[in-house]
Amino acid sequence: MIRPEAKLSAQALAPNVPKKATRDGYGQGIVLAAERHPEIVVLSADVTESTRNLEFKKKFPERFIQVGVHEQFLAANAAGLALAGKMPFVNAYATFCPGRAWEQIRTNICINDVNVKIMGHHTGVSVGADGATHQATEDIALTRVLANMTVVVPCDAVEARKATLAVADRKGPCYVRLTREATPVFTTDETPFEIGKALTLREGHDVALVACGHLVHAALVAAEELAQEGIEAAVIDCHTVKPLDEDTVERAARECGAIVSIEEHQVIGGLGGAIAECLARHTPVPMEFIGVQDRYGESGSAAELLALCGLDKDAIKEAARKAIKRKN
Repeated sequence: MIRPEAKLSAQALAPNVPKKATRDGYGQGIVLAAERHPEIVVLSADVTESTRNLEFKKKFPERFIQVGVHEQFLAANAAGLALAGKMPFVNAYATFCPGRAWEQIRTNICINDVNVKIMGHHTGVSVGADGATHQATEDIALTRVLANMTVVVPCDAVEARKATLAVADRKGPCYVRLTREATPVFTTDETPFEIGKALTLREGHDVALVACGHLVHAALVAAEELAQEGIEAAVIDCHTVKPLDEDTVERAARECGAIVSIEEHQVIGGLGGAIAECLARHTPVPMEFIGVQDRYGESGSAAELLALCGLDKDAIKEAARKAIKRKN
């Protein structure tokens, strides 16, 4: 029972749904944002092509800064540019920024509450063959803990474009989490998007599947298959991890009585942790966590690693059944 107001693609649940990486949506969005905001500058840590900034560099060469493989300087330099009135968009692989540059992000960007946007690329185990060193699975936790930081995890390339435009309109530090692997594009230009406002894509009363990133699509597919078993699962696109839409999360807990959090990130400190903190304060219900279970990734295809780490639709369905069993 897809909600009409979700306005998903007609092919959203089809086997041949189009695919595109969320980094590609960012690449489109940053050019649009720069046309609206002349103060935007883009900084890169020697990863211009893989972070989809070539079009920006071509169109606005005087607003593009290549700092090389020096992520700590990247973050500190961005803070200085922001203090001078610019709006820097920082681009690097997330294991290195926010990873390597966490202290500079905390001290120079967040303590000063400056208008820097950090685009974390190559996140999750779906990075694939690059292996554990380049598969950021801790970046939501690293950024969510920082005061003044907004954390957004778009579900597909269309939402990534909207997220890029939205953080450009939002004052203060922002982190946007992007993926390299091409994943289903199932939202449309008409699908609502607002920072801090989760979107209920599917109605259900037995369990709520609350997801972020490209696993929102896996949650939708899992919900449709669960419906064939007589289980009606709500599906929520919780694209903003911070500030969390506590009203929507609490309402789902009250209406469904059980929650499954779903993310391509460590189960410790990510979306699941944010939801659990919310429910513990207000509406405690049985909860299961789909995510990386306190381990690192390894080399392999995206599909192999998602299955290995229990991040596919079958794992989601089993977690839903378990949560319902605990509720009953």
